[in-house]
Amino acid sequence: MDIGERLNEALKFHTVFTVKFPGFEIPVSETVVISWVVMAALILGALAFTRGLKTVPKGPQALLEGGVEFLNNFARNYFGRRAEAFAPYIGTIFLFLIFANVIPSLSPVSFNLAGRTFTAPFEIKPPARDINFAAALAVMSILLVLFAGLKARGLKGWAKNLLHPVPLMLPFNLLEYIIRPASMCLRLFGNILGGFIIMVLIGSAAPFIVPPVFSLYFDFLDGIIQALVFTFLTVLFLSEAVET
Repeated sequence: MDIGERLNEALKFHTVFTVKFPGFEIPVSETVVISWVVMAALILGALAFTRGLKTVPKGPQALLEGGVEFLNNFARNYFGRRAEAFAPYIGTIFLFLIFANVIPSLSPVSFNLAGRTFTAPFEIKPPARDINFAAALAVMSILLVLFAGLKARGLKGWAKNLLHPVPLMLPFNLLEYIIRPASMCLRLFGNILGGFIIMVLIGSAAPFIVPPVFSLYFDFLDGIIQALVFTFLTVLFLSEAVET
């Protein structure tokens, strides 16, 4: 398989299995399955880290409590007394995106060695290369921004804020609820897809030693950066919405 064929194959969205109901069926793609795997890993990790908690934290518990305290302090800087309401969502979306973005680095690599071809038994693709995944996260975040603003300001205060600083800004302020999630979605989708394509090209053209080296950036470091950017944008939009 040449580079073009491998790239074309890598960019396809395969259906892993189909859930059948009377009269219709729901195809479950690899994007959904990988998302389920990430969620299961986070749930199992949370259960493992929170078992047998002690009054004086040690080891993993101390690390976990340090992370939670950092998250709470971070949320207080932006949300004040509302930090307890938003910190769990911010922490969850951040961890979910980190795991979802870096999981391709665990994927084995196909290579040729001494005339023999080793074909990887499976390939883990980043869920965010699917624009539906990125769009779902962006819509979820902007809905939280919308409802948080309504709760913090009340319907009247929220409507009044749409006219800020002058009534002529009404259509532009309304458009923000479309432009912001679109921007968040395309930024996450574009960066992850771009890194995925580069890794596919490197894996097809370079020796087997090279892809793991580049994977440290395109799969690991860049994945963490994109998780940070998406989460920070959510925090900024939320803090602006609840500011009264």
